[in-house]
Amino acid sequence: VQLVESGGGLVQAGGSLRLSCSVSGFTFADYVIGWFRQAPGKGREGVSSIVRSDGSTYYSDSVKGRFTISSDNAKNTVYLQMNSLKPEDTAVYYCAAERSTGWDFLYLSEFEYRGQGTQVTVSS
Repeated sequence: VQLVESGGGLVQAGGSLRLSCSVSGFTFADYVIGWFRQAPGKGREGVSSIVRSDGSTYYSDSVKGRFTISSDNAKNTVYLQMNSLKPEDTAVYYCAAERSTGWDFLYLSEFEYRGQGTQVTVSS
C-alpha cells in the first residue's frame, strides 16, 4: 500500500499550490481519502476529505472556501488545490485513507494508511 504526496513548496501569502496524492495497493473505492496537516508544536488537523462513491467533499472551517479537494479515479489520484494561502497554513500535509465517513475523517487522529507528507511553507 502506498500513498505518495507531491506538490508542496514555498509560496507567498495569497499564493496557490496544488498537492497530489497517488494511491496504490488497495481498493480505492473502499476508503475515504483526504488530507490532514501538522504544524510544528501543534496537533494534527483534518483539512479535507472526499468520498469516492458519491463525490462528497468535506472541509475544515479553517480552509473552507480556499481549498478544493478532487479525485481522478482513473488515475487513483487525489488533489488538494490550495488558494489564498496564509502563513498559518504552513505545515506538513499528509494524504491518508480510512474506512470512515467523510465528515469523521476530519476528526481522526490515526489513519489506516498515510503518506510520508509534503511540506507547505507560506511566507508573509
